[in-house]
Amino acid sequence: MDLVPVLEEPLKKVLGPPTAKVMAEHLGLHTVGDLLHHYPRRYAERGELTRLAELPLDEHVTVVAQVATARVLRFNGGSGQRLEVTITDGSGQLQLVFFGRGIHKPHKDLLPGTRAMFAGKVGVFNRKMQLAHPAYQLLSADSSEEAAETVGSWAGALLPIYPATAKLESWKIAKAVDLVLPSAREAVDPLPESLREGRGLVPLPEALLKIHRPHTKADVADARARLKWDEAFVLQVALARRRFADTQLTAAPRAAKPDGLLAAFDAKLPFTLTDGQQKVSKEIFDDLATDHPMHRLLQGEVGSGKTMVALRAMLTVVDAGGQAAMLAPTEVLAQQHHRSITEMMGELAQGGMLGGSEHSTKVVLLTGSMGTAARRQALLDLVTGEAGIVIGTHALIEDKVQFHDLGLVVVDEQHRFGVEQRDALRSKGKQPPHLLVMTATPIPRTVAMTVFGDLETSVLDQLPAGRSPIASHVVPAADKPHFLSRAWERVREEVGNGHQAYVVCPRIGDDEDDKPKKGKKKQSAEDEAEKRPPLAVLDVAQELSSGPLHGLSVEVLHGRMQPDDKDAVMRRFAAGETDVLVATTVIEVGVNVPNATAMVIMDADRFGVSQLHQLRGRVGRGSAPGLCLLVTEMPEAAPARARLGAVAATLDGFELSRIDLEQRREGDVLGQAQSGVRSSLRMLTVIEDEEIIAEAREEATGVVAADPDLERLPGLRTALDALLDEEREQYLDKG
Repeated sequence: MDLVPVLEEPLKKVLGPPTAKVMAEHLGLHTVGDLLHHYPRRYAERGELTRLAELPLDEHVTVVAQVATARVLRFNGGSGQRLEVTITDGSGQLQLVFFGRGIHKPHKDLLPGTRAMFAGKVGVFNRKMQLAHPAYQLLSADSSEEAAETVGSWAGALLPIYPATAKLESWKIAKAVDLVLPSAREAVDPLPESLREGRGLVPLPEALLKIHRPHTKADVADARARLKWDEAFVLQVALARRRFADTQLTAAPRAAKPDGLLAAFDAKLPFTLTDGQQKVSKEIFDDLATDHPMHRLLQGEVGSGKTMVALRAMLTVVDAGGQAAMLAPTEVLAQQHHRSITEMMGELAQGGMLGGSEHSTKVVLLTGSMGTAARRQALLDLVTGEAGIVIGTHALIEDKVQFHDLGLVVVDEQHRFGVEQRDALRSKGKQPPHLLVMTATPIPRTVAMTVFGDLETSVLDQLPAGRSPIASHVVPAADKPHFLSRAWERVREEVGNGHQAYVVCPRIGDDEDDKPKKGKKKQSAEDEAEKRPPLAVLDVAQELSSGPLHGLSVEVLHGRMQPDDKDAVMRRFAAGETDVLVATTVIEVGVNVPNATAMVIMDADRFGVSQLHQLRGRVGRGSAPGLCLLVTEMPEAAPARARLGAVAATLDGFELSRIDLEQRREGDVLGQAQSGVRSSLRMLTVIEDEEIIAEAREEATGVVAADPDLERLPGLRTALDALLDEEREQYLDKG
């Protein structure tokens, strides 16, 4: 990377190996530049105290508070001793405990009235929040020189509080920042001068000084405004360059035909398409008719009819003489798509067969577990062009698979697919094929602009007629065991009314990994619920069959079953022969059984918000209302319970995706899963900074159009190189 050498300096040269090692291992910081971009999480005012009443459980916190009381207690018949210190902020209290020989220094330092910064992990003991053996730094100057020097070194009214770890407290990070701060003057500014001045943003070196050592709140505001712009702009330039490069590629236009396969298909549909489906189909048809590749993201609520839109796009391409491939993340889903598409198309899917219509094509399935003969036939149909549509898992990507003329790639549930896989399939066309990515995880607009910034976005937010409402409830199994008994009664009632139910568990229960690990003694109810291994399909199915669901037909479905067995189980469930299906998340996407009305999700706290929303979308697909019960053993105060409450409270996937994002703190929107690189967003929050991202996208598009190689902007090139190390560059290339 062509970065300024000073900022490239390894931390071990500046801070010494021990501190640098902790920073690298626990905070992912390796260079002077990395540390300068490790911004304070918040600032405490010297006279102000942290609100203790709002501390999060189980998180590492740094608080500024005042000692109220301190006393030494003896236990074990007087042989053991502990120091209990109560600190206060006026709104609440927090207990600190120190044991054994570790009590002497705090006993001397932490006298009532003393102010200090305390750092530690918030735990619960006897129903009270506490910090055990916290690290602390005194803030009130007393006679000792050390304390006077401490206050001096934190001159200025605002104390920066850094994201810290148990191994490295905030004030130690602050001292390390003091050592590297002079280097900030060497930072190269990535923003074009006209943009910076037009928006009244401070230069980068000034922003770095103000974020780390502000004198006023206005300093912090100036610095944040500037640093957010950097992150948004550099990222959007990377994406704008991708979009620009895509417009330089050529693709075969695939224009819709007025009297072909699509027209025949539409004519036999037993229902009318929703306005949303019509509008999105038009956007896709317009893209397919151009001579550069479509790159479109189709996002829609669970059950909004995305498959129908994708199928109409595939039929358009077949009409235009090309082939379409649909990539599904699992075999269960590929088989399900193949089944539903051939059913929807009827005789139109019987190309070359007796009974096939004159406008017809062959629809083939290709998965890793197919028998040799069936596989050979499928490969032959693809290479000759006999099959216009192929549906498969990543078996489609293997070298052996050749297409006659691949015109469109549809990727289902994008977040399950590695970037390399999409890229490999794309390279199978004579020219780059058009690309349609579908996701049922609703993505807020700004995230779509950031994560999928090189894709145009279409949204389906209307549910087709005939979908039923889903009632969702949290079942607190530990606090109220009778609620769980009632849940099983509800399942029996649904089955009694002629319907079916799913029971979802986090794991399978037949492998070595499932054995509980021997651990230390459990502490709190939350720990109890956390430490116990997640409930398993095989155990739960057995308990239900012999217990609360005795007499009903219960089957299991999970990812390690043989593909034929999986398919047989799904067929029996779809045919209504099985009352209750106990499964892992293999049923999360695409499984469609309109007669299934109830779902019980065990250990629901072990799943993410969007995953729960996806799972819930498997019920209420017919005319009868759906019911989803979220079973958890988490205590009421736990954050996981709040998350489940949010899922139960709304069926709006876009609202839930915002909640999910706020709770997960973004991670790395550039796709950490794909690149394993540390988060590039430190200051920007995708939800709150919607306006900045939209404006940065506009500015970036203009800059790239005028100067695609950024020859006139060396500072921006440098920042881009730093963001797009090779792995990220690949990620964006393959997006």
